[in-house]
Amino acid sequence: MTSALTRSFSVESSELSSISERQSLLKDSEKMSDPEPCRIKQEETEELIEVMVKEESEELSGDEEKHHVKSEEETQSETEHSISVDRAAVKGLTCTQCGKSFRQKFSLKHHMMIHTGEKPFTCTQCGKSFTRSLYLNQHMLTHTGERPHNCDQCGKTFLWFSNLKDHLRVHTKEKPYLCSVCGKSFTRQSILTEHKKIHTGVKEFVCFKCKKTFIRVADLRKHMMIHTEEKPYKCSHCNKRFSQVQMLEIHERTHTGEKPFTCDQCGKSFTQSSYLHKHMMNHTGEKPHKCGHCSKTFFRPSELTIHLRVHTNETPYPCSVCGKSFTRQSILTQHQKIHAGVREHVCFECKKTFIRASDLKKHQRVHTGEKPFTCSLCGKSFTKSSYLNRHMEYHTGENTQM
Repeated sequence: MTSALTRSFSVESSELSSISERQSLLKDSEKMSDPEPCRIKQEETEELIEVMVKEESEELSGDEEKHHVKSEEETQSETEHSISVDRAAVKGLTCTQCGKSFRQKFSLKHHMMIHTGEKPFTCTQCGKSFTRSLYLNQHMLTHTGERPHNCDQCGKTFLWFSNLKDHLRVHTKEKPYLCSVCGKSFTRQSILTEHKKIHTGVKEFVCFKCKKTFIRVADLRKHMMIHTEEKPYKCSHCNKRFSQVQMLEIHERTHTGEKPFTCDQCGKSFTQSSYLHKHMMNHTGEKPHKCGHCSKTFFRPSELTIHLRVHTNETPYPCSVCGKSFTRQSILTQHQKIHAGVREHVCFECKKTFIRASDLKKHQRVHTGEKPFTCSLCGKSFTKSSYLNRHMEYHTGENTQM
């Protein structure tokens, strides 16, 4: 009798262990960010556990009546097999579009929304939709204007404390997340995760229009605006519209004169960080890309590619209005403003307008008296480099008309 009770107690302990394993899986599901599907999953799992406990109790009761109790080893073997099957079922959730695997069914469901474009949670204020209720709740704060977390360094405010914490690393220069492949470090884990996809070659976000693939969903959204021609961001100075808020911010600096990126070597300031990075190479003298025709060197390979068109006479960017072609897209864009009559760069001194920012910069020297181009032979200065080049011909004797 004592032996039978011992076996019965062992069976009950093994069953409790099995239930504990399943409850552990339930806790894993509770850690997911979206509360709605987690709640649904939790209810389903709790119901499943309740049914399994009831069935196992009934089976055990029937066995006890017949005095046929399973051995501890046999019961443990069956329990381990059951857990193994459950785990295999959890891990066997794979996306049919990109092959990515998930542990939870609702995680796969939310992932599939990336491919289908489904956004079931809609804002009642502006109609914007989201894939998760959590994202909608976060978005609603933009309508209330609530930004309770304040940076004591620059006064910038944030919706979430985690955003403030990430922002503070801008001031402290802290980059705690290190890439194990290339050694580059980042301020946030999410940025590191996205960066690692560059090394693995994972591009899971696909444009349904042109099949182009992207590493980040944000890049896909920006790309989609090419097809939709959506430009939601409008300049308050000249009504020009942009597809990205960053492009609008950069553009508005042409009106305000703001240059937030300053060189710590010479104090020169720039409107974009990329311009500062390029400028810094002037101090280091680094020009790794060399032309095979004239031995001229460049900071970037793209600059070398553009330069090579001088030798090949290639002008791949034609104007659709007058047929004139150019070596660079940026030059064509500036040229097209002539046809459109766009003169967005205004002199604050005399209100004269210009098509290009560089033309405005040259013009402003009339008011400031600045003459940055100086002759190395006689010390005479000029407002334009073309004037200096013409003057130098006087010293060399190349232009006898001067």
